[in-house]
Amino acid sequence: MKKIDVLNEIKGYAFMLAACVVYSAGTVLFLAPSSIVAGGISGLAVLLHLLNENIPIGVAIIAMNIPILLLGLKMCGWKFIVKCLITIACLGVITDLMSFFPPVTDNKILASLYGGLCQGIGLGLYVRYEFSSGGTELLGRVIARVLKISSIPLCVSVLDGIIVILGAVFTQNPDNMLYALIVVFVSMKVSEIIVVGIEKSKLCIIISDKGEEISKVLIDKSPRGITMLEGEGMYTQKQHKVLLTCVKDRQLSQLKQIVKSVDQSAFMIINESVEVRGKGFSKFD
Repeated sequence: MKKIDVLNEIKGYAFMLAACVVYSAGTVLFLAPSSIVAGGISGLAVLLHLLNENIPIGVAIIAMNIPILLLGLKMCGWKFIVKCLITIACLGVITDLMSFFPPVTDNKILASLYGGLCQGIGLGLYVRYEFSSGGTELLGRVIARVLKISSIPLCVSVLDGIIVILGAVFTQNPDNMLYALIVVFVSMKVSEIIVVGIEKSKLCIIISDKGEEISKVLIDKSPRGITMLEGEGMYTQKQHKVLLTCVKDRQLSQLKQIVKSVDQSAFMIINESVEVRGKGFSKFD
C-alpha cells in the first residue's frame, strides 16, 4: 500500500472517530436527557434506555446493529461490514463513555436543535469519508432488496417513522414527533452542508442562434468555463448552439443579464447542482 493511501486511511478513521464523538454528544447530552426519540437505531436505543435505565444506550446501539450487519453481509461484502462494525463499536463505546456527562439543557426545543446539529455533523462526516454506522439505512437497503422495492429512502423513512411513533407511544408524549421532526430536519441540512458544502451552484444550459456571441461575452466577463454543443430543434429542424456552464449562485444574475443582452430569444435552463468539482469550484478529495 502506498504511503499516500495509508495517510488517507488514517485521516478517514480520524474523522470517523470525530464523527462518533459529535454524534454521541448529540444523543447523550441533548436528546436522551430530554426523552426525544428521533428515529434510527440510536433513537431506538434511547427509547430502550428510557424504558429501562439499566440498558446503556451505547450497548443497545451495538447489540441492535449486529443482526443488521449480518443481514447486509451478502449484499455489501465483508470489507464494508467490517468497516461498519468498527464504526458502530466506536460509536457505542464513546456514547456510553459520554453518558457520564451532565445534560446541557432542559429545553426540548434547544435539545432538538443542538441534537440535530450534532447528529448532522456526525452523519455528514460518515458520508464524506465513506463510513457507515449501519442502522436503519443499511436495514432499509436489505428490506428494499428482499421486497424488490426500488426506493431505499422510502424504506428508511418508514423504519425511522415507526421508531418515532413508538417513541411517542411508549413515552406517552405525542410532542415527541414534533421534536423528532426538528432533529431530522436540522440533521439533514447540516449533513448536506458537510458533504456538499455551503455554496450552491447552478448548471445552466443555454440554447441560442447566437452561441458564438454569447460565449465570447461570457468568456470576457465571467471567470467560468463554457462548453459549446451542437443541437437541433426537432420541431423546426433548425440547428442551434447549446452552451453548457456551471456558475455559483451569486453569479447567476450576471449570467442571465449577459445572455439577455446578446439574445433575448435565447432559451435558458437552470438546474440545481448537487456538487461541482473542478477548476473554480471544490477540489477533488
